[in-house]
Amino acid sequence: MEAFIEFFENIPTVFRAGILIGGIFLFWIIEGVFPLFEFGYKKVRHAGINLFLNGLFVLIGLGFAGLLVWSSNMVTEEGFGVLQWIEMPFWVQAIVGVMLLDFFGAYLIHWLEHKIRFMWRFHLVHHSDTTVDVTTGLRHHPGEAVFRMVFTVAGVILVGAPIWIVFLYQSISALFAHLTHANIQMPLKIDRALSWVFITPLMHKVHHHYTQPLTDTNYGNIFAIWDRLFGTFAQVDDTKELKYGIDTHMDPKENDNLGNLLKIPFQEYRPPVGSKFGEENPEDER
Repeated sequence: MEAFIEFFENIPTVFRAGILIGGIFLFWIIEGVFPLFEFGYKKVRHAGINLFLNGLFVLIGLGFAGLLVWSSNMVTEEGFGVLQWIEMPFWVQAIVGVMLLDFFGAYLIHWLEHKIRFMWRFHLVHHSDTTVDVTTGLRHHPGEAVFRMVFTVAGVILVGAPIWIVFLYQSISALFAHLTHANIQMPLKIDRALSWVFITPLMHKVHHHYTQPLTDTNYGNIFAIWDRLFGTFAQVDDTKELKYGIDTHMDPKENDNLGNLLKIPFQEYRPPVGSKFGEENPEDER
């Protein structure tokens, strides 16, 4: 137990980099052997755009690193937050801590990004990818990093998460971002069974369907409990029903141009299609 805590308290940079790079490499190979969709696209170019966006995202995130560590140290010293108020065994603390950080740092902010128009303009860069693969998990506008980090810091404070749980959560979160976006064919029965607890590849692919209402479902990153608890869970019987992208930005020239992707949040607003049947929904906040 002490060795586990000490490892994540002082997690080596090479380990965190290994999860990021190693995860991409592993699922890149798997999706090449067992692809869910045959895209026939320029995969290296596609990966290059997404990796560059991730580099900018990470730079913004690093600016919050000090605040994140400070927040964790502060709640630990002051005894503030759920994990500090309720005594629980080590393994229960780890599970509860990761689950609650997943709620604040992933589910809640993701849900808000789909409901608040200003946030959505940044987040739709992620949804603009019409060929979802393992690198799509890295495709975020750098401005979105601010939203994500603010909610992660708030989560750390409310949860009362010690730094080892924060780093444990971030490591698992990165791994799931690779897994759930990877273009891999997974047996439906296994995917369905696992989706009672975890976000699975097919479950998250539903979220990347190009129109509502499926776009506004399955917001989780690690645990499926939040979607099931708050009524945002959805599934499809036939993966061939899915079409990736977002209905307001389906032009390949837009979605495959790095300069345009960075400008999307500041372009003229385009109302979304209200459903996959093509009717506009004027009441939609996006």
